[in-house]
Amino acid sequence: MHSTIRPVLLAFALGAAATATSQCQPGEMEVTIDVITDDWGNETYWQLVAFGNGCDQSPLFIGGNSVITCATAGNQTSPNGGYPNNSTISEGPWCLIEGAQYSIIAIDSYGDAQASFNVYVNGASANQFSGTGGFNIWTFTVAEPAARDMGVIDLTTPLFNTVGVETAFSGTVKNFGGLPITDFTLNFSFDGTVQFTSDVSGVNVGSGQSYEFFIHGPWVPSAAGSFDFSVFATNINGLPDDVPDNDAASVALVVNEAIPDIIADYLVLSPVIVPVADDDEDLLVPRDLGFHPDRSRNEIWVINKDTENSGGSTVKFTDAGETSQSYLWQRDQNAWHFMSLPTAIAFGDNGNFSTTPGVFDANHNGGAPFTGITLWSSDPAIYALPIFGGLGSHLDMLHVTPHAQGICHERWNRYWVVDGYNHDVVMHDFRADHGPGNDYHGNAIIRRYAGMDIQRDPADHIVSHCVLDKGTGWLYVVDHGNARVIRLNTTTGTVSGPGSFGPYESYVEYSQMSGHVWEDVVTTGLVQPAGIELVGNHLLVSDHANGDIKVYDIAQPGFPLLGTIATGAPGIMGIAVGYDGRIWYVNATTNSLVRIDPDQNVGIVEAAATGVQAYPNPTNDRIFLSNTAALDGSLPVSIFDATGRIALSSNVGLARTGIDASQLAPGAYTIIIGNTAAQRVTIAR
Repeated sequence: MHSTIRPVLLAFALGAAATATSQCQPGEMEVTIDVITDDWGNETYWQLVAFGNGCDQSPLFIGGNSVITCATAGNQTSPNGGYPNNSTISEGPWCLIEGAQYSIIAIDSYGDAQASFNVYVNGASANQFSGTGGFNIWTFTVAEPAARDMGVIDLTTPLFNTVGVETAFSGTVKNFGGLPITDFTLNFSFDGTVQFTSDVSGVNVGSGQSYEFFIHGPWVPSAAGSFDFSVFATNINGLPDDVPDNDAASVALVVNEAIPDIIADYLVLSPVIVPVADDDEDLLVPRDLGFHPDRSRNEIWVINKDTENSGGSTVKFTDAGETSQSYLWQRDQNAWHFMSLPTAIAFGDNGNFSTTPGVFDANHNGGAPFTGITLWSSDPAIYALPIFGGLGSHLDMLHVTPHAQGICHERWNRYWVVDGYNHDVVMHDFRADHGPGNDYHGNAIIRRYAGMDIQRDPADHIVSHCVLDKGTGWLYVVDHGNARVIRLNTTTGTVSGPGSFGPYESYVEYSQMSGHVWEDVVTTGLVQPAGIELVGNHLLVSDHANGDIKVYDIAQPGFPLLGTIATGAPGIMGIAVGYDGRIWYVNATTNSLVRIDPDQNVGIVEAAATGVQAYPNPTNDRIFLSNTAALDGSLPVSIFDATGRIALSSNVGLARTGIDASQLAPGAYTIIIGNTAAQRVTIAR
């Protein structure tokens, strides 16, 4: 791997300089250039030339590693010398002709992630350049920037949102002007109309600097649909923006319907097990599954364990369980490193997904545990295509979680991970990824939450998954080795120092957290817990030992067990609730993808067969049943609440004069006569 075999080099050498002076003549302006290196500063070489000149054609300045030449760009070498790593080197100043154009010719000897260049004219940031690959030419004009010029350069706002769930908006604004910015207003527009604004004050954004914003609402989508969403800055230091044309950034937002909570239906009658796929569709020890957030694609992705040497693979099912079902098996060319013995998969709200390698050392050489979660694109023009070089199609990888067991998404490129080696939970925020096949991993923020003593399967086979309640911030975690479920309040805790494990790379932040709140949720009744899912107030936990799915109520004290959904097939691992509310799971023993449907009688009026119906509906005090004369008076009548628990019990004989429902709380109920679902009834007051 490129990112693991090269030594750390600190020596540097500067090239021959052009005339440098701070006393420029009329018609000239002072120019300086900051060079910002990545993990491999020694691979940078660059030239400053007049516009139109090529590499080595009358360079005004040569910087970086003099061993590198114009001809050796991108030849996958990493020579000694040059600039230090992860540093900012200021070059110049030069007196250049005002209004004239000049070019920066940037070369990376290895051919992956390049250094960045910031151009300052008379001390104000005028241009910023960054790129990838072995060779780039960037051109700038010698001119001072406008005094006040701010633009939104990036939006990391969820692209896929849900009805009834507040959306948080985030992104980055940049000061393109010459003056520092202390306050400004962000405007949030939907389909061309500003819906709300947010004032930002008390900041100090210097010329050429950026500011990351994070705003909670106030936007709670009330209906499904698509929106053209844009953000722009105004009121810069209390005055208009001098260059309004570059203010806004826009994205298309999709709002999806909320997932219905029909788990109570599974607890009323026997569910129906529906096999969807098996090894005929290339499932090989499947460990987890995930639904693509773009519902128009109608895709379920299953991740296979496979072997350590080959790395894991994915099978993408389109229209799963339907007559039009199709599938696509894929393995990235570097899956042996980036997806080795994967344990889990989680999709983000931007179409990316992340996977957890279940190995100690992703290099498989008995060395340091250079292992952790990997970020991927689900774009079919990127994922698993052999066109991005030796590092495959991965978007990013972070290396602090060996034997990772479970993963769930929070927002954008931020994920929560169960660390099976260190027995704790780790938050990973990739932030901006490095792009397909590159290797700069330093942009991340990582925070480690210890003290929970989570134990993985000692055989490294059965998983320990997790799920995040995005509305409350509670993270629910399967602790397989201790046969329990715990939860962590992700809104608690403070940074107490550097991360306790590793690191093997440099990150924007890698911290240890303290003071975080966690507690037990389930401590009895589980044999080999593995997968976990949450819909509404129903927490679902799969048991690998017997194939059961336990259902708990997280809204009640003590998290009571509401019931068990029996699949009858040991080997169950990852579980997920689909967008229609139905339960899906993978079985690593039978190599299968399975859907569970509620019993076909649940919620169906059986008037044609029995003539029995409940009325009035809705009601506020008594429920009557029609046409019961032909039924056995001793036939039981049960009324189930929305959690699947019996709220009232009676029989047909007593029900003929009406059932007293005055003590029932308002809400939806299901009436069962014998083994037949009569219908749903609503108590309304």
